[in-house]
Amino acid sequence: MPFGDLLEQVGSTGRFQILHVTLLSIPVLLMASHNLLQNFVAAVPPHYCSAHANISQRQLSPQEILTVTVPLDQTGKRQSCRRYVAPQWHLLDTNATLKYQEELDDISLQECTDGWSYNMTGMTSSIIAEWDLVCDLRSLKQMGQTVYMGGVLVGSIVLGSLADKFGRRILLIISHLLMAVAGTGAAFSTSFPIFCLCRFGCGMALSGIGLNTFSLIVEWIPTRVRTGVGTITGYCYTVGQLLQAAIAYFIRDWRWLTLAVSSPFYIFFIYSWWFHESSRWLVLSQNYDKAIKNLKSVAKINGRHKEGDKIDINMVQESMKKEMSCSQGSYTVIDLFRTPTMRSMTICLGAVWLSTSFAYYGLAMDLQKFGVDFYLIQVIFGAVDIPAKVVISLTMSFIGRRPSQSGALIIAGITVLINLMVPQEHQMLRTSLAVMGKGCLAASFNCCYLYSGELFPTIIRQNGMGMVSMTARVGAMVAPMVLLSSDYIPWLPGLIYGGAPIISGVAAMFLPETLGSPLPDTIQDVEDRGSGRVSKTQPKQAAAMQDTEANLLKQVV
Repeated sequence: MPFGDLLEQVGSTGRFQILHVTLLSIPVLLMASHNLLQNFVAAVPPHYCSAHANISQRQLSPQEILTVTVPLDQTGKRQSCRRYVAPQWHLLDTNATLKYQEELDDISLQECTDGWSYNMTGMTSSIIAEWDLVCDLRSLKQMGQTVYMGGVLVGSIVLGSLADKFGRRILLIISHLLMAVAGTGAAFSTSFPIFCLCRFGCGMALSGIGLNTFSLIVEWIPTRVRTGVGTITGYCYTVGQLLQAAIAYFIRDWRWLTLAVSSPFYIFFIYSWWFHESSRWLVLSQNYDKAIKNLKSVAKINGRHKEGDKIDINMVQESMKKEMSCSQGSYTVIDLFRTPTMRSMTICLGAVWLSTSFAYYGLAMDLQKFGVDFYLIQVIFGAVDIPAKVVISLTMSFIGRRPSQSGALIIAGITVLINLMVPQEHQMLRTSLAVMGKGCLAASFNCCYLYSGELFPTIIRQNGMGMVSMTARVGAMVAPMVLLSSDYIPWLPGLIYGGAPIISGVAAMFLPETLGSPLPDTIQDVEDRGSGRVSKTQPKQAAAMQDTEANLLKQVV
C-alpha cells in the first residue's frame, strides 16, 4: 500500500496532526517580525547638526537654536547634514532677508563635526540614532537589511541541504536556537558590525525554520487536507505582519523590540524536541527502526494502538517502494538548463521570483517614505495580503496560473510607476497605490510556489524550487541597495521597482499553462509539453503528486 494509506492507518487527521501543525505554525508568526524588523529598529528620526558649543551660553528655545545653526535647503526645509560654520545670530531678527541666508548657505557651511541632534518623537531609540547612521553613513541602514537577506540566502542553501542529510527535526531545533541566540545578540550589540553579524545569523535561522517547518507539516498530513493546512499556515505569516506592528507600537526601544521578537524562540527550541521526524525521510534514509517507532508513537497519540502494533519493516518498505525507486536517480541544477524547454522555463521562473521578491521588499522595507505613521502603514500592508491571496487563489483556479502570475506582476509594476507621477502632498493616493502594489506582489508570491511546483518535473523539482528560491533571495538582497540611488535621481528606485515586475510579467506569458494538466514526472515530460505532445503521466497519480509537492513551501515570503 502507498505511504498515504499507512498514514491513514495510524491516524492522518487526529490529535497528533492538530498539535503538530499548531506548534509548528506558531513560530511562523514571528518570522514576519524578523523580516520586517528593520522598518522599526532602523527608523530614521528627524535629525540636524548639533549646535555649536557657545550657543549654550544663551537662553534660546529649540526652534531658535535651529534657526541660528541649521540652514534651509531649496525647498525651505532644514538641512540634515550641514550647519553654519558659526552661529548666525542675526537670523533671529525677523527682518533678516532670505537673500542673505541663501548667501550663507553657499559660502559658510560645514558638515556636522559635533554630531547630530535627533527628534525621537514616536520612538525612544533606533540603531540610526545610536550609531549615527545618517548623512555619509546613511547607506549602512540599507546594508543592514542586505546583510540579513544574505543570511536568508546562505541559510536556504546550507540548512536546506543539511536537512536532506541529517533530517528536518534536528535542523529545525538548531534553527530555533540560532534565531534565539542571534536575535538576543542583536539586541545587545555594542556596534553596528556586531549587529549585522547577529542579523546575518537570524537570516540563516529564518531559512532553516521556514524550510523544515513546512516540510514537517506536509509530510505528516494526508493529501486531502494539505491545501487547507498550507493555506492556514501561510496566513500565519500574514497575521505575523499585523502582530509585528502591534509589538512595535508598544515597544518603542529597538533593543527591547529585537529581544521581544527573538526570545520566544527559546521556548520554541525547548518544545521542538517533541516533534517527530518525518517517517518518509527516515525510510528514504533507510532508518526503518526509527520510522516505525515514530509511526507507532503517532498511532498511540491518535488512539490507534492496535493499528500501530501491526506496522513492521516489511509494511513500511512496501509503502515506500515507489518513492525509494524514484530517489535513486542523480540530477543536478545543471539539468535545469540542458534542454530548450527546461532552460527557457527556468529562466522565466527565475525572473518572476527575482522581481517579485525585489519589488515586494523594496516596498515593504521603506514605509517612512509615504509620510504616514509607519505603525499604521505596516498594519495596512499586512492586512492587504489577506484579500490579495484570496483573489489570486480564485483566479488561479478559474482563469489559470499563467494569466494570474503575469497579471499580478504587471498590475503591481503599473501601480508603482503611477505612484511616481503622484505629487508628494497627495499622501492618501500614494499610500493607496503602494498598498495595491504590495497586495499584488503578495499574490504573485502566492502564485509562484504553486505554479513553479507544477512546472518542474518530479525528478528535479527540489533542485528547481531551490534555484528559483535562491533568485528570490538575491532580489531581496538587492532591493534595499537600490534605494540609495534616490540620492542622485529621486525617481530612479520607483522606476526600477515598477519596471522589474512588468518585464517579468511579460516573461511569465511564455510559460506553459498548468491548470488541469497532469504533473510532469521527467524532463522528457516537460519537453513533450513544450512541443505540444501529450505527457504519459497518469492524471490520478499527477493530482496526488501535485498537491504534495506544490504546497511544500506555499505562501512563505
